[in-house]
Amino acid sequence: MMEDGQIVGLFWARSEEALRALDETYGGLCRSLALNILNDRRDAEECVNDAYLGLWRAIPPARPAPLRTYLCRVVRNISLNAYYKKHAARRSAAGCVPFEELEECLAGADETVQTLETKELARSIERFLDTLSREDQVIFLRRYWFADSCRQIGGRVGLSEKNVTVRLARMRQKLKERLAGEGVSV
Repeated sequence: MMEDGQIVGLFWARSEEALRALDETYGGLCRSLALNILNDRRDAEECVNDAYLGLWRAIPPARPAPLRTYLCRVVRNISLNAYYKKHAARRSAAGCVPFEELEECLAGADETVQTLETKELARSIERFLDTLSREDQVIFLRRYWFADSCRQIGGRVGLSEKNVTVRLARMRQKLKERLAGEGVSV
């Protein structure tokens, strides 16, 4: 596997080898992330391909560092957009994207975006994460960033699915209280 700098260098050289190296190094991670959000292999593969095309267009001039984080963000955003587009008319609680679980803490995404810049909200969530134990940080991020199921998270950290579900509910409540304390509309 190639280092990030080498892969970015291939993008700058406009070598198609960049896409092969990117897929070899991060393809599994990207497909897993997209599949966790979309629950459809074909749609997930399409989103990953769209992300690769997006990187091809963005590099150059961009020099993302670290590449993994940049790529995951692109895959996640494309996958979420595809999910919302596909499920706009028929959302169900059982099949919701994990980030939708946080909406109860944020009063309504539109309202929050209007009252608080996205970066400020991100800083508030980062401060909240700093108050959590390492294990709870992993649980929170695996659920709300990587869209892992509670069962997958439980297997990763050695807890039951029910325990993970309860911890997430408690963390959402703490986050809601913290955001209210910081003046974010809840």
